[in-house]
Amino acid sequence: MSGYLLEMKGIVKKFDGVPALDGIDLQVRPGECIGLCGENGAGKSTLMKVLSAVYPHGTWDGEILLDGRPLKAQSIRDSEAAGIVIIHQELMLVPELSVTENLFLGNEITLPGGRMDYPAMNQRAEALLKELKLNDVNVVLPVSNYGGGHQQLIEIAKALNKNARLLILDEPSSSLTASEIQVLLEIIRGLKAKGVACVYISHKLDEVEAICDTIVVIRDGKHIATTPMQDMDVRRIISQMVGREMNQLYPKLERTQGDIVFEARNVTCYDIDKPERKKVDKVSFTLRRGEILGIAGLVGAGRTELVSAIFGAYQGASECEVLLNGARIDTATPLKSIRAGLALVPEDRKQHGIVRDLDVGQNITLSVLGRYARFSRIDREAELKTVAEEIARLGLKTASPFLPITALSGGNQQKAVLSKMLLTRPKVLILDEPTRGVDVGAKFEIYKLMLELASQGMSIIMVSSELAEVLGVSDRVLVMGEGRLRGNFINQDLTQETLLAAALDHTHE
Repeated sequence: MSGYLLEMKGIVKKFDGVPALDGIDLQVRPGECIGLCGENGAGKSTLMKVLSAVYPHGTWDGEILLDGRPLKAQSIRDSEAAGIVIIHQELMLVPELSVTENLFLGNEITLPGGRMDYPAMNQRAEALLKELKLNDVNVVLPVSNYGGGHQQLIEIAKALNKNARLLILDEPSSSLTASEIQVLLEIIRGLKAKGVACVYISHKLDEVEAICDTIVVIRDGKHIATTPMQDMDVRRIISQMVGREMNQLYPKLERTQGDIVFEARNVTCYDIDKPERKKVDKVSFTLRRGEILGIAGLVGAGRTELVSAIFGAYQGASECEVLLNGARIDTATPLKSIRAGLALVPEDRKQHGIVRDLDVGQNITLSVLGRYARFSRIDREAELKTVAEEIARLGLKTASPFLPITALSGGNQQKAVLSKMLLTRPKVLILDEPTRGVDVGAKFEIYKLMLELASQGMSIIMVSSELAEVLGVSDRVLVMGEGRLRGNFINQDLTQETLLAAALDHTHE
């Protein structure tokens, strides 16, 4: 016996004849955590979909061995029965069902006669969530009652409920707070101690460094290196991933800022479920021509609600006055905001950014389709010319503009959403978590694009949970806390500690 729980040998997966995976090998021992690293589009998620039988045996070439025996899973149910459980980057919860019903979906505990044993399931659900330090979750309420961070941990509880021998975590911390990430890493350490193997995919390389025993790097569908973590550091992982040294994570470009061009006054958002409660409370700020304004704050501070209300996309009741070049503009709906010169790249790419049924090119031109309308027809030639230019400009990795948008990696989907909004030629571009789920190479490209746009006179608002990113890119930083503005800092010698202190300071308004 090799001592491996799992071996993947020479895995090849093609889409429309183009190889997404080209002879990948991967081995995992019981109790080992593998860090699977690579840029967006490198093939990480595709490889894990092969392993978990999202792509069934027969749709790819190569061999998978579990305990030394061939695994020929035809469905996710088959791979889960073998003890392989995947937690996808995009959550797979049913919002209308309760937390318990989500945890036991397809694995219900039943009474004689087939009725569901809710008391037993609720008890088990509470025990699972207690393991994850989720003590404030009522398991009988719909999962939609809880935010993204809680839902991510509920998804992990669902996987633990399936008695996984090999747990695949695809960007598990993208919507978690710093304290929730520490809980997650502790859970993984506990699972490793029990002999559970893990494959951990994350662009947050500090997490990879903290939890993984072995690093496997793939690039453009090919295996680059397998190295013990003790022989690696973050810089070396990055250079293997991108094929070059990343000397600085944040590009620099000398720019000058102009006069104030944008102003938001007294932005107020009311909680959808409790209208008497304010999610954002009379926040006002200005923005200069060519300025990049970072908005920082802890989860629940009201950052997304603030920019959604300004853009006319907040779901609940809201009030605000928005001025562009000194004149009040109508931002009651996203369409009116776009026509007035605003654009928003939303936080939730899957829900609000892409149209899943359309291809890559159609998603890119969706916001400016009228430009290609010739009477009752669309000038496809002109449209495709624009699409090709945008794909080249943003370095978007896709085999074809006619591929479904869902076939692209998360980072490349993000680039398509960014391209869609830039085609509206906005004067003010709002980016809500623009690099979530995006690798270091693609992050650098997005930052560079932001700086170039700002140097051309575009004004940019960027909401980000990553304080290092806010400090690396912004000219000025607003800090929010509990729906209020707690700080407005020029980004000179500004530190993460200063921003965090402002976010936590209940006395500073």
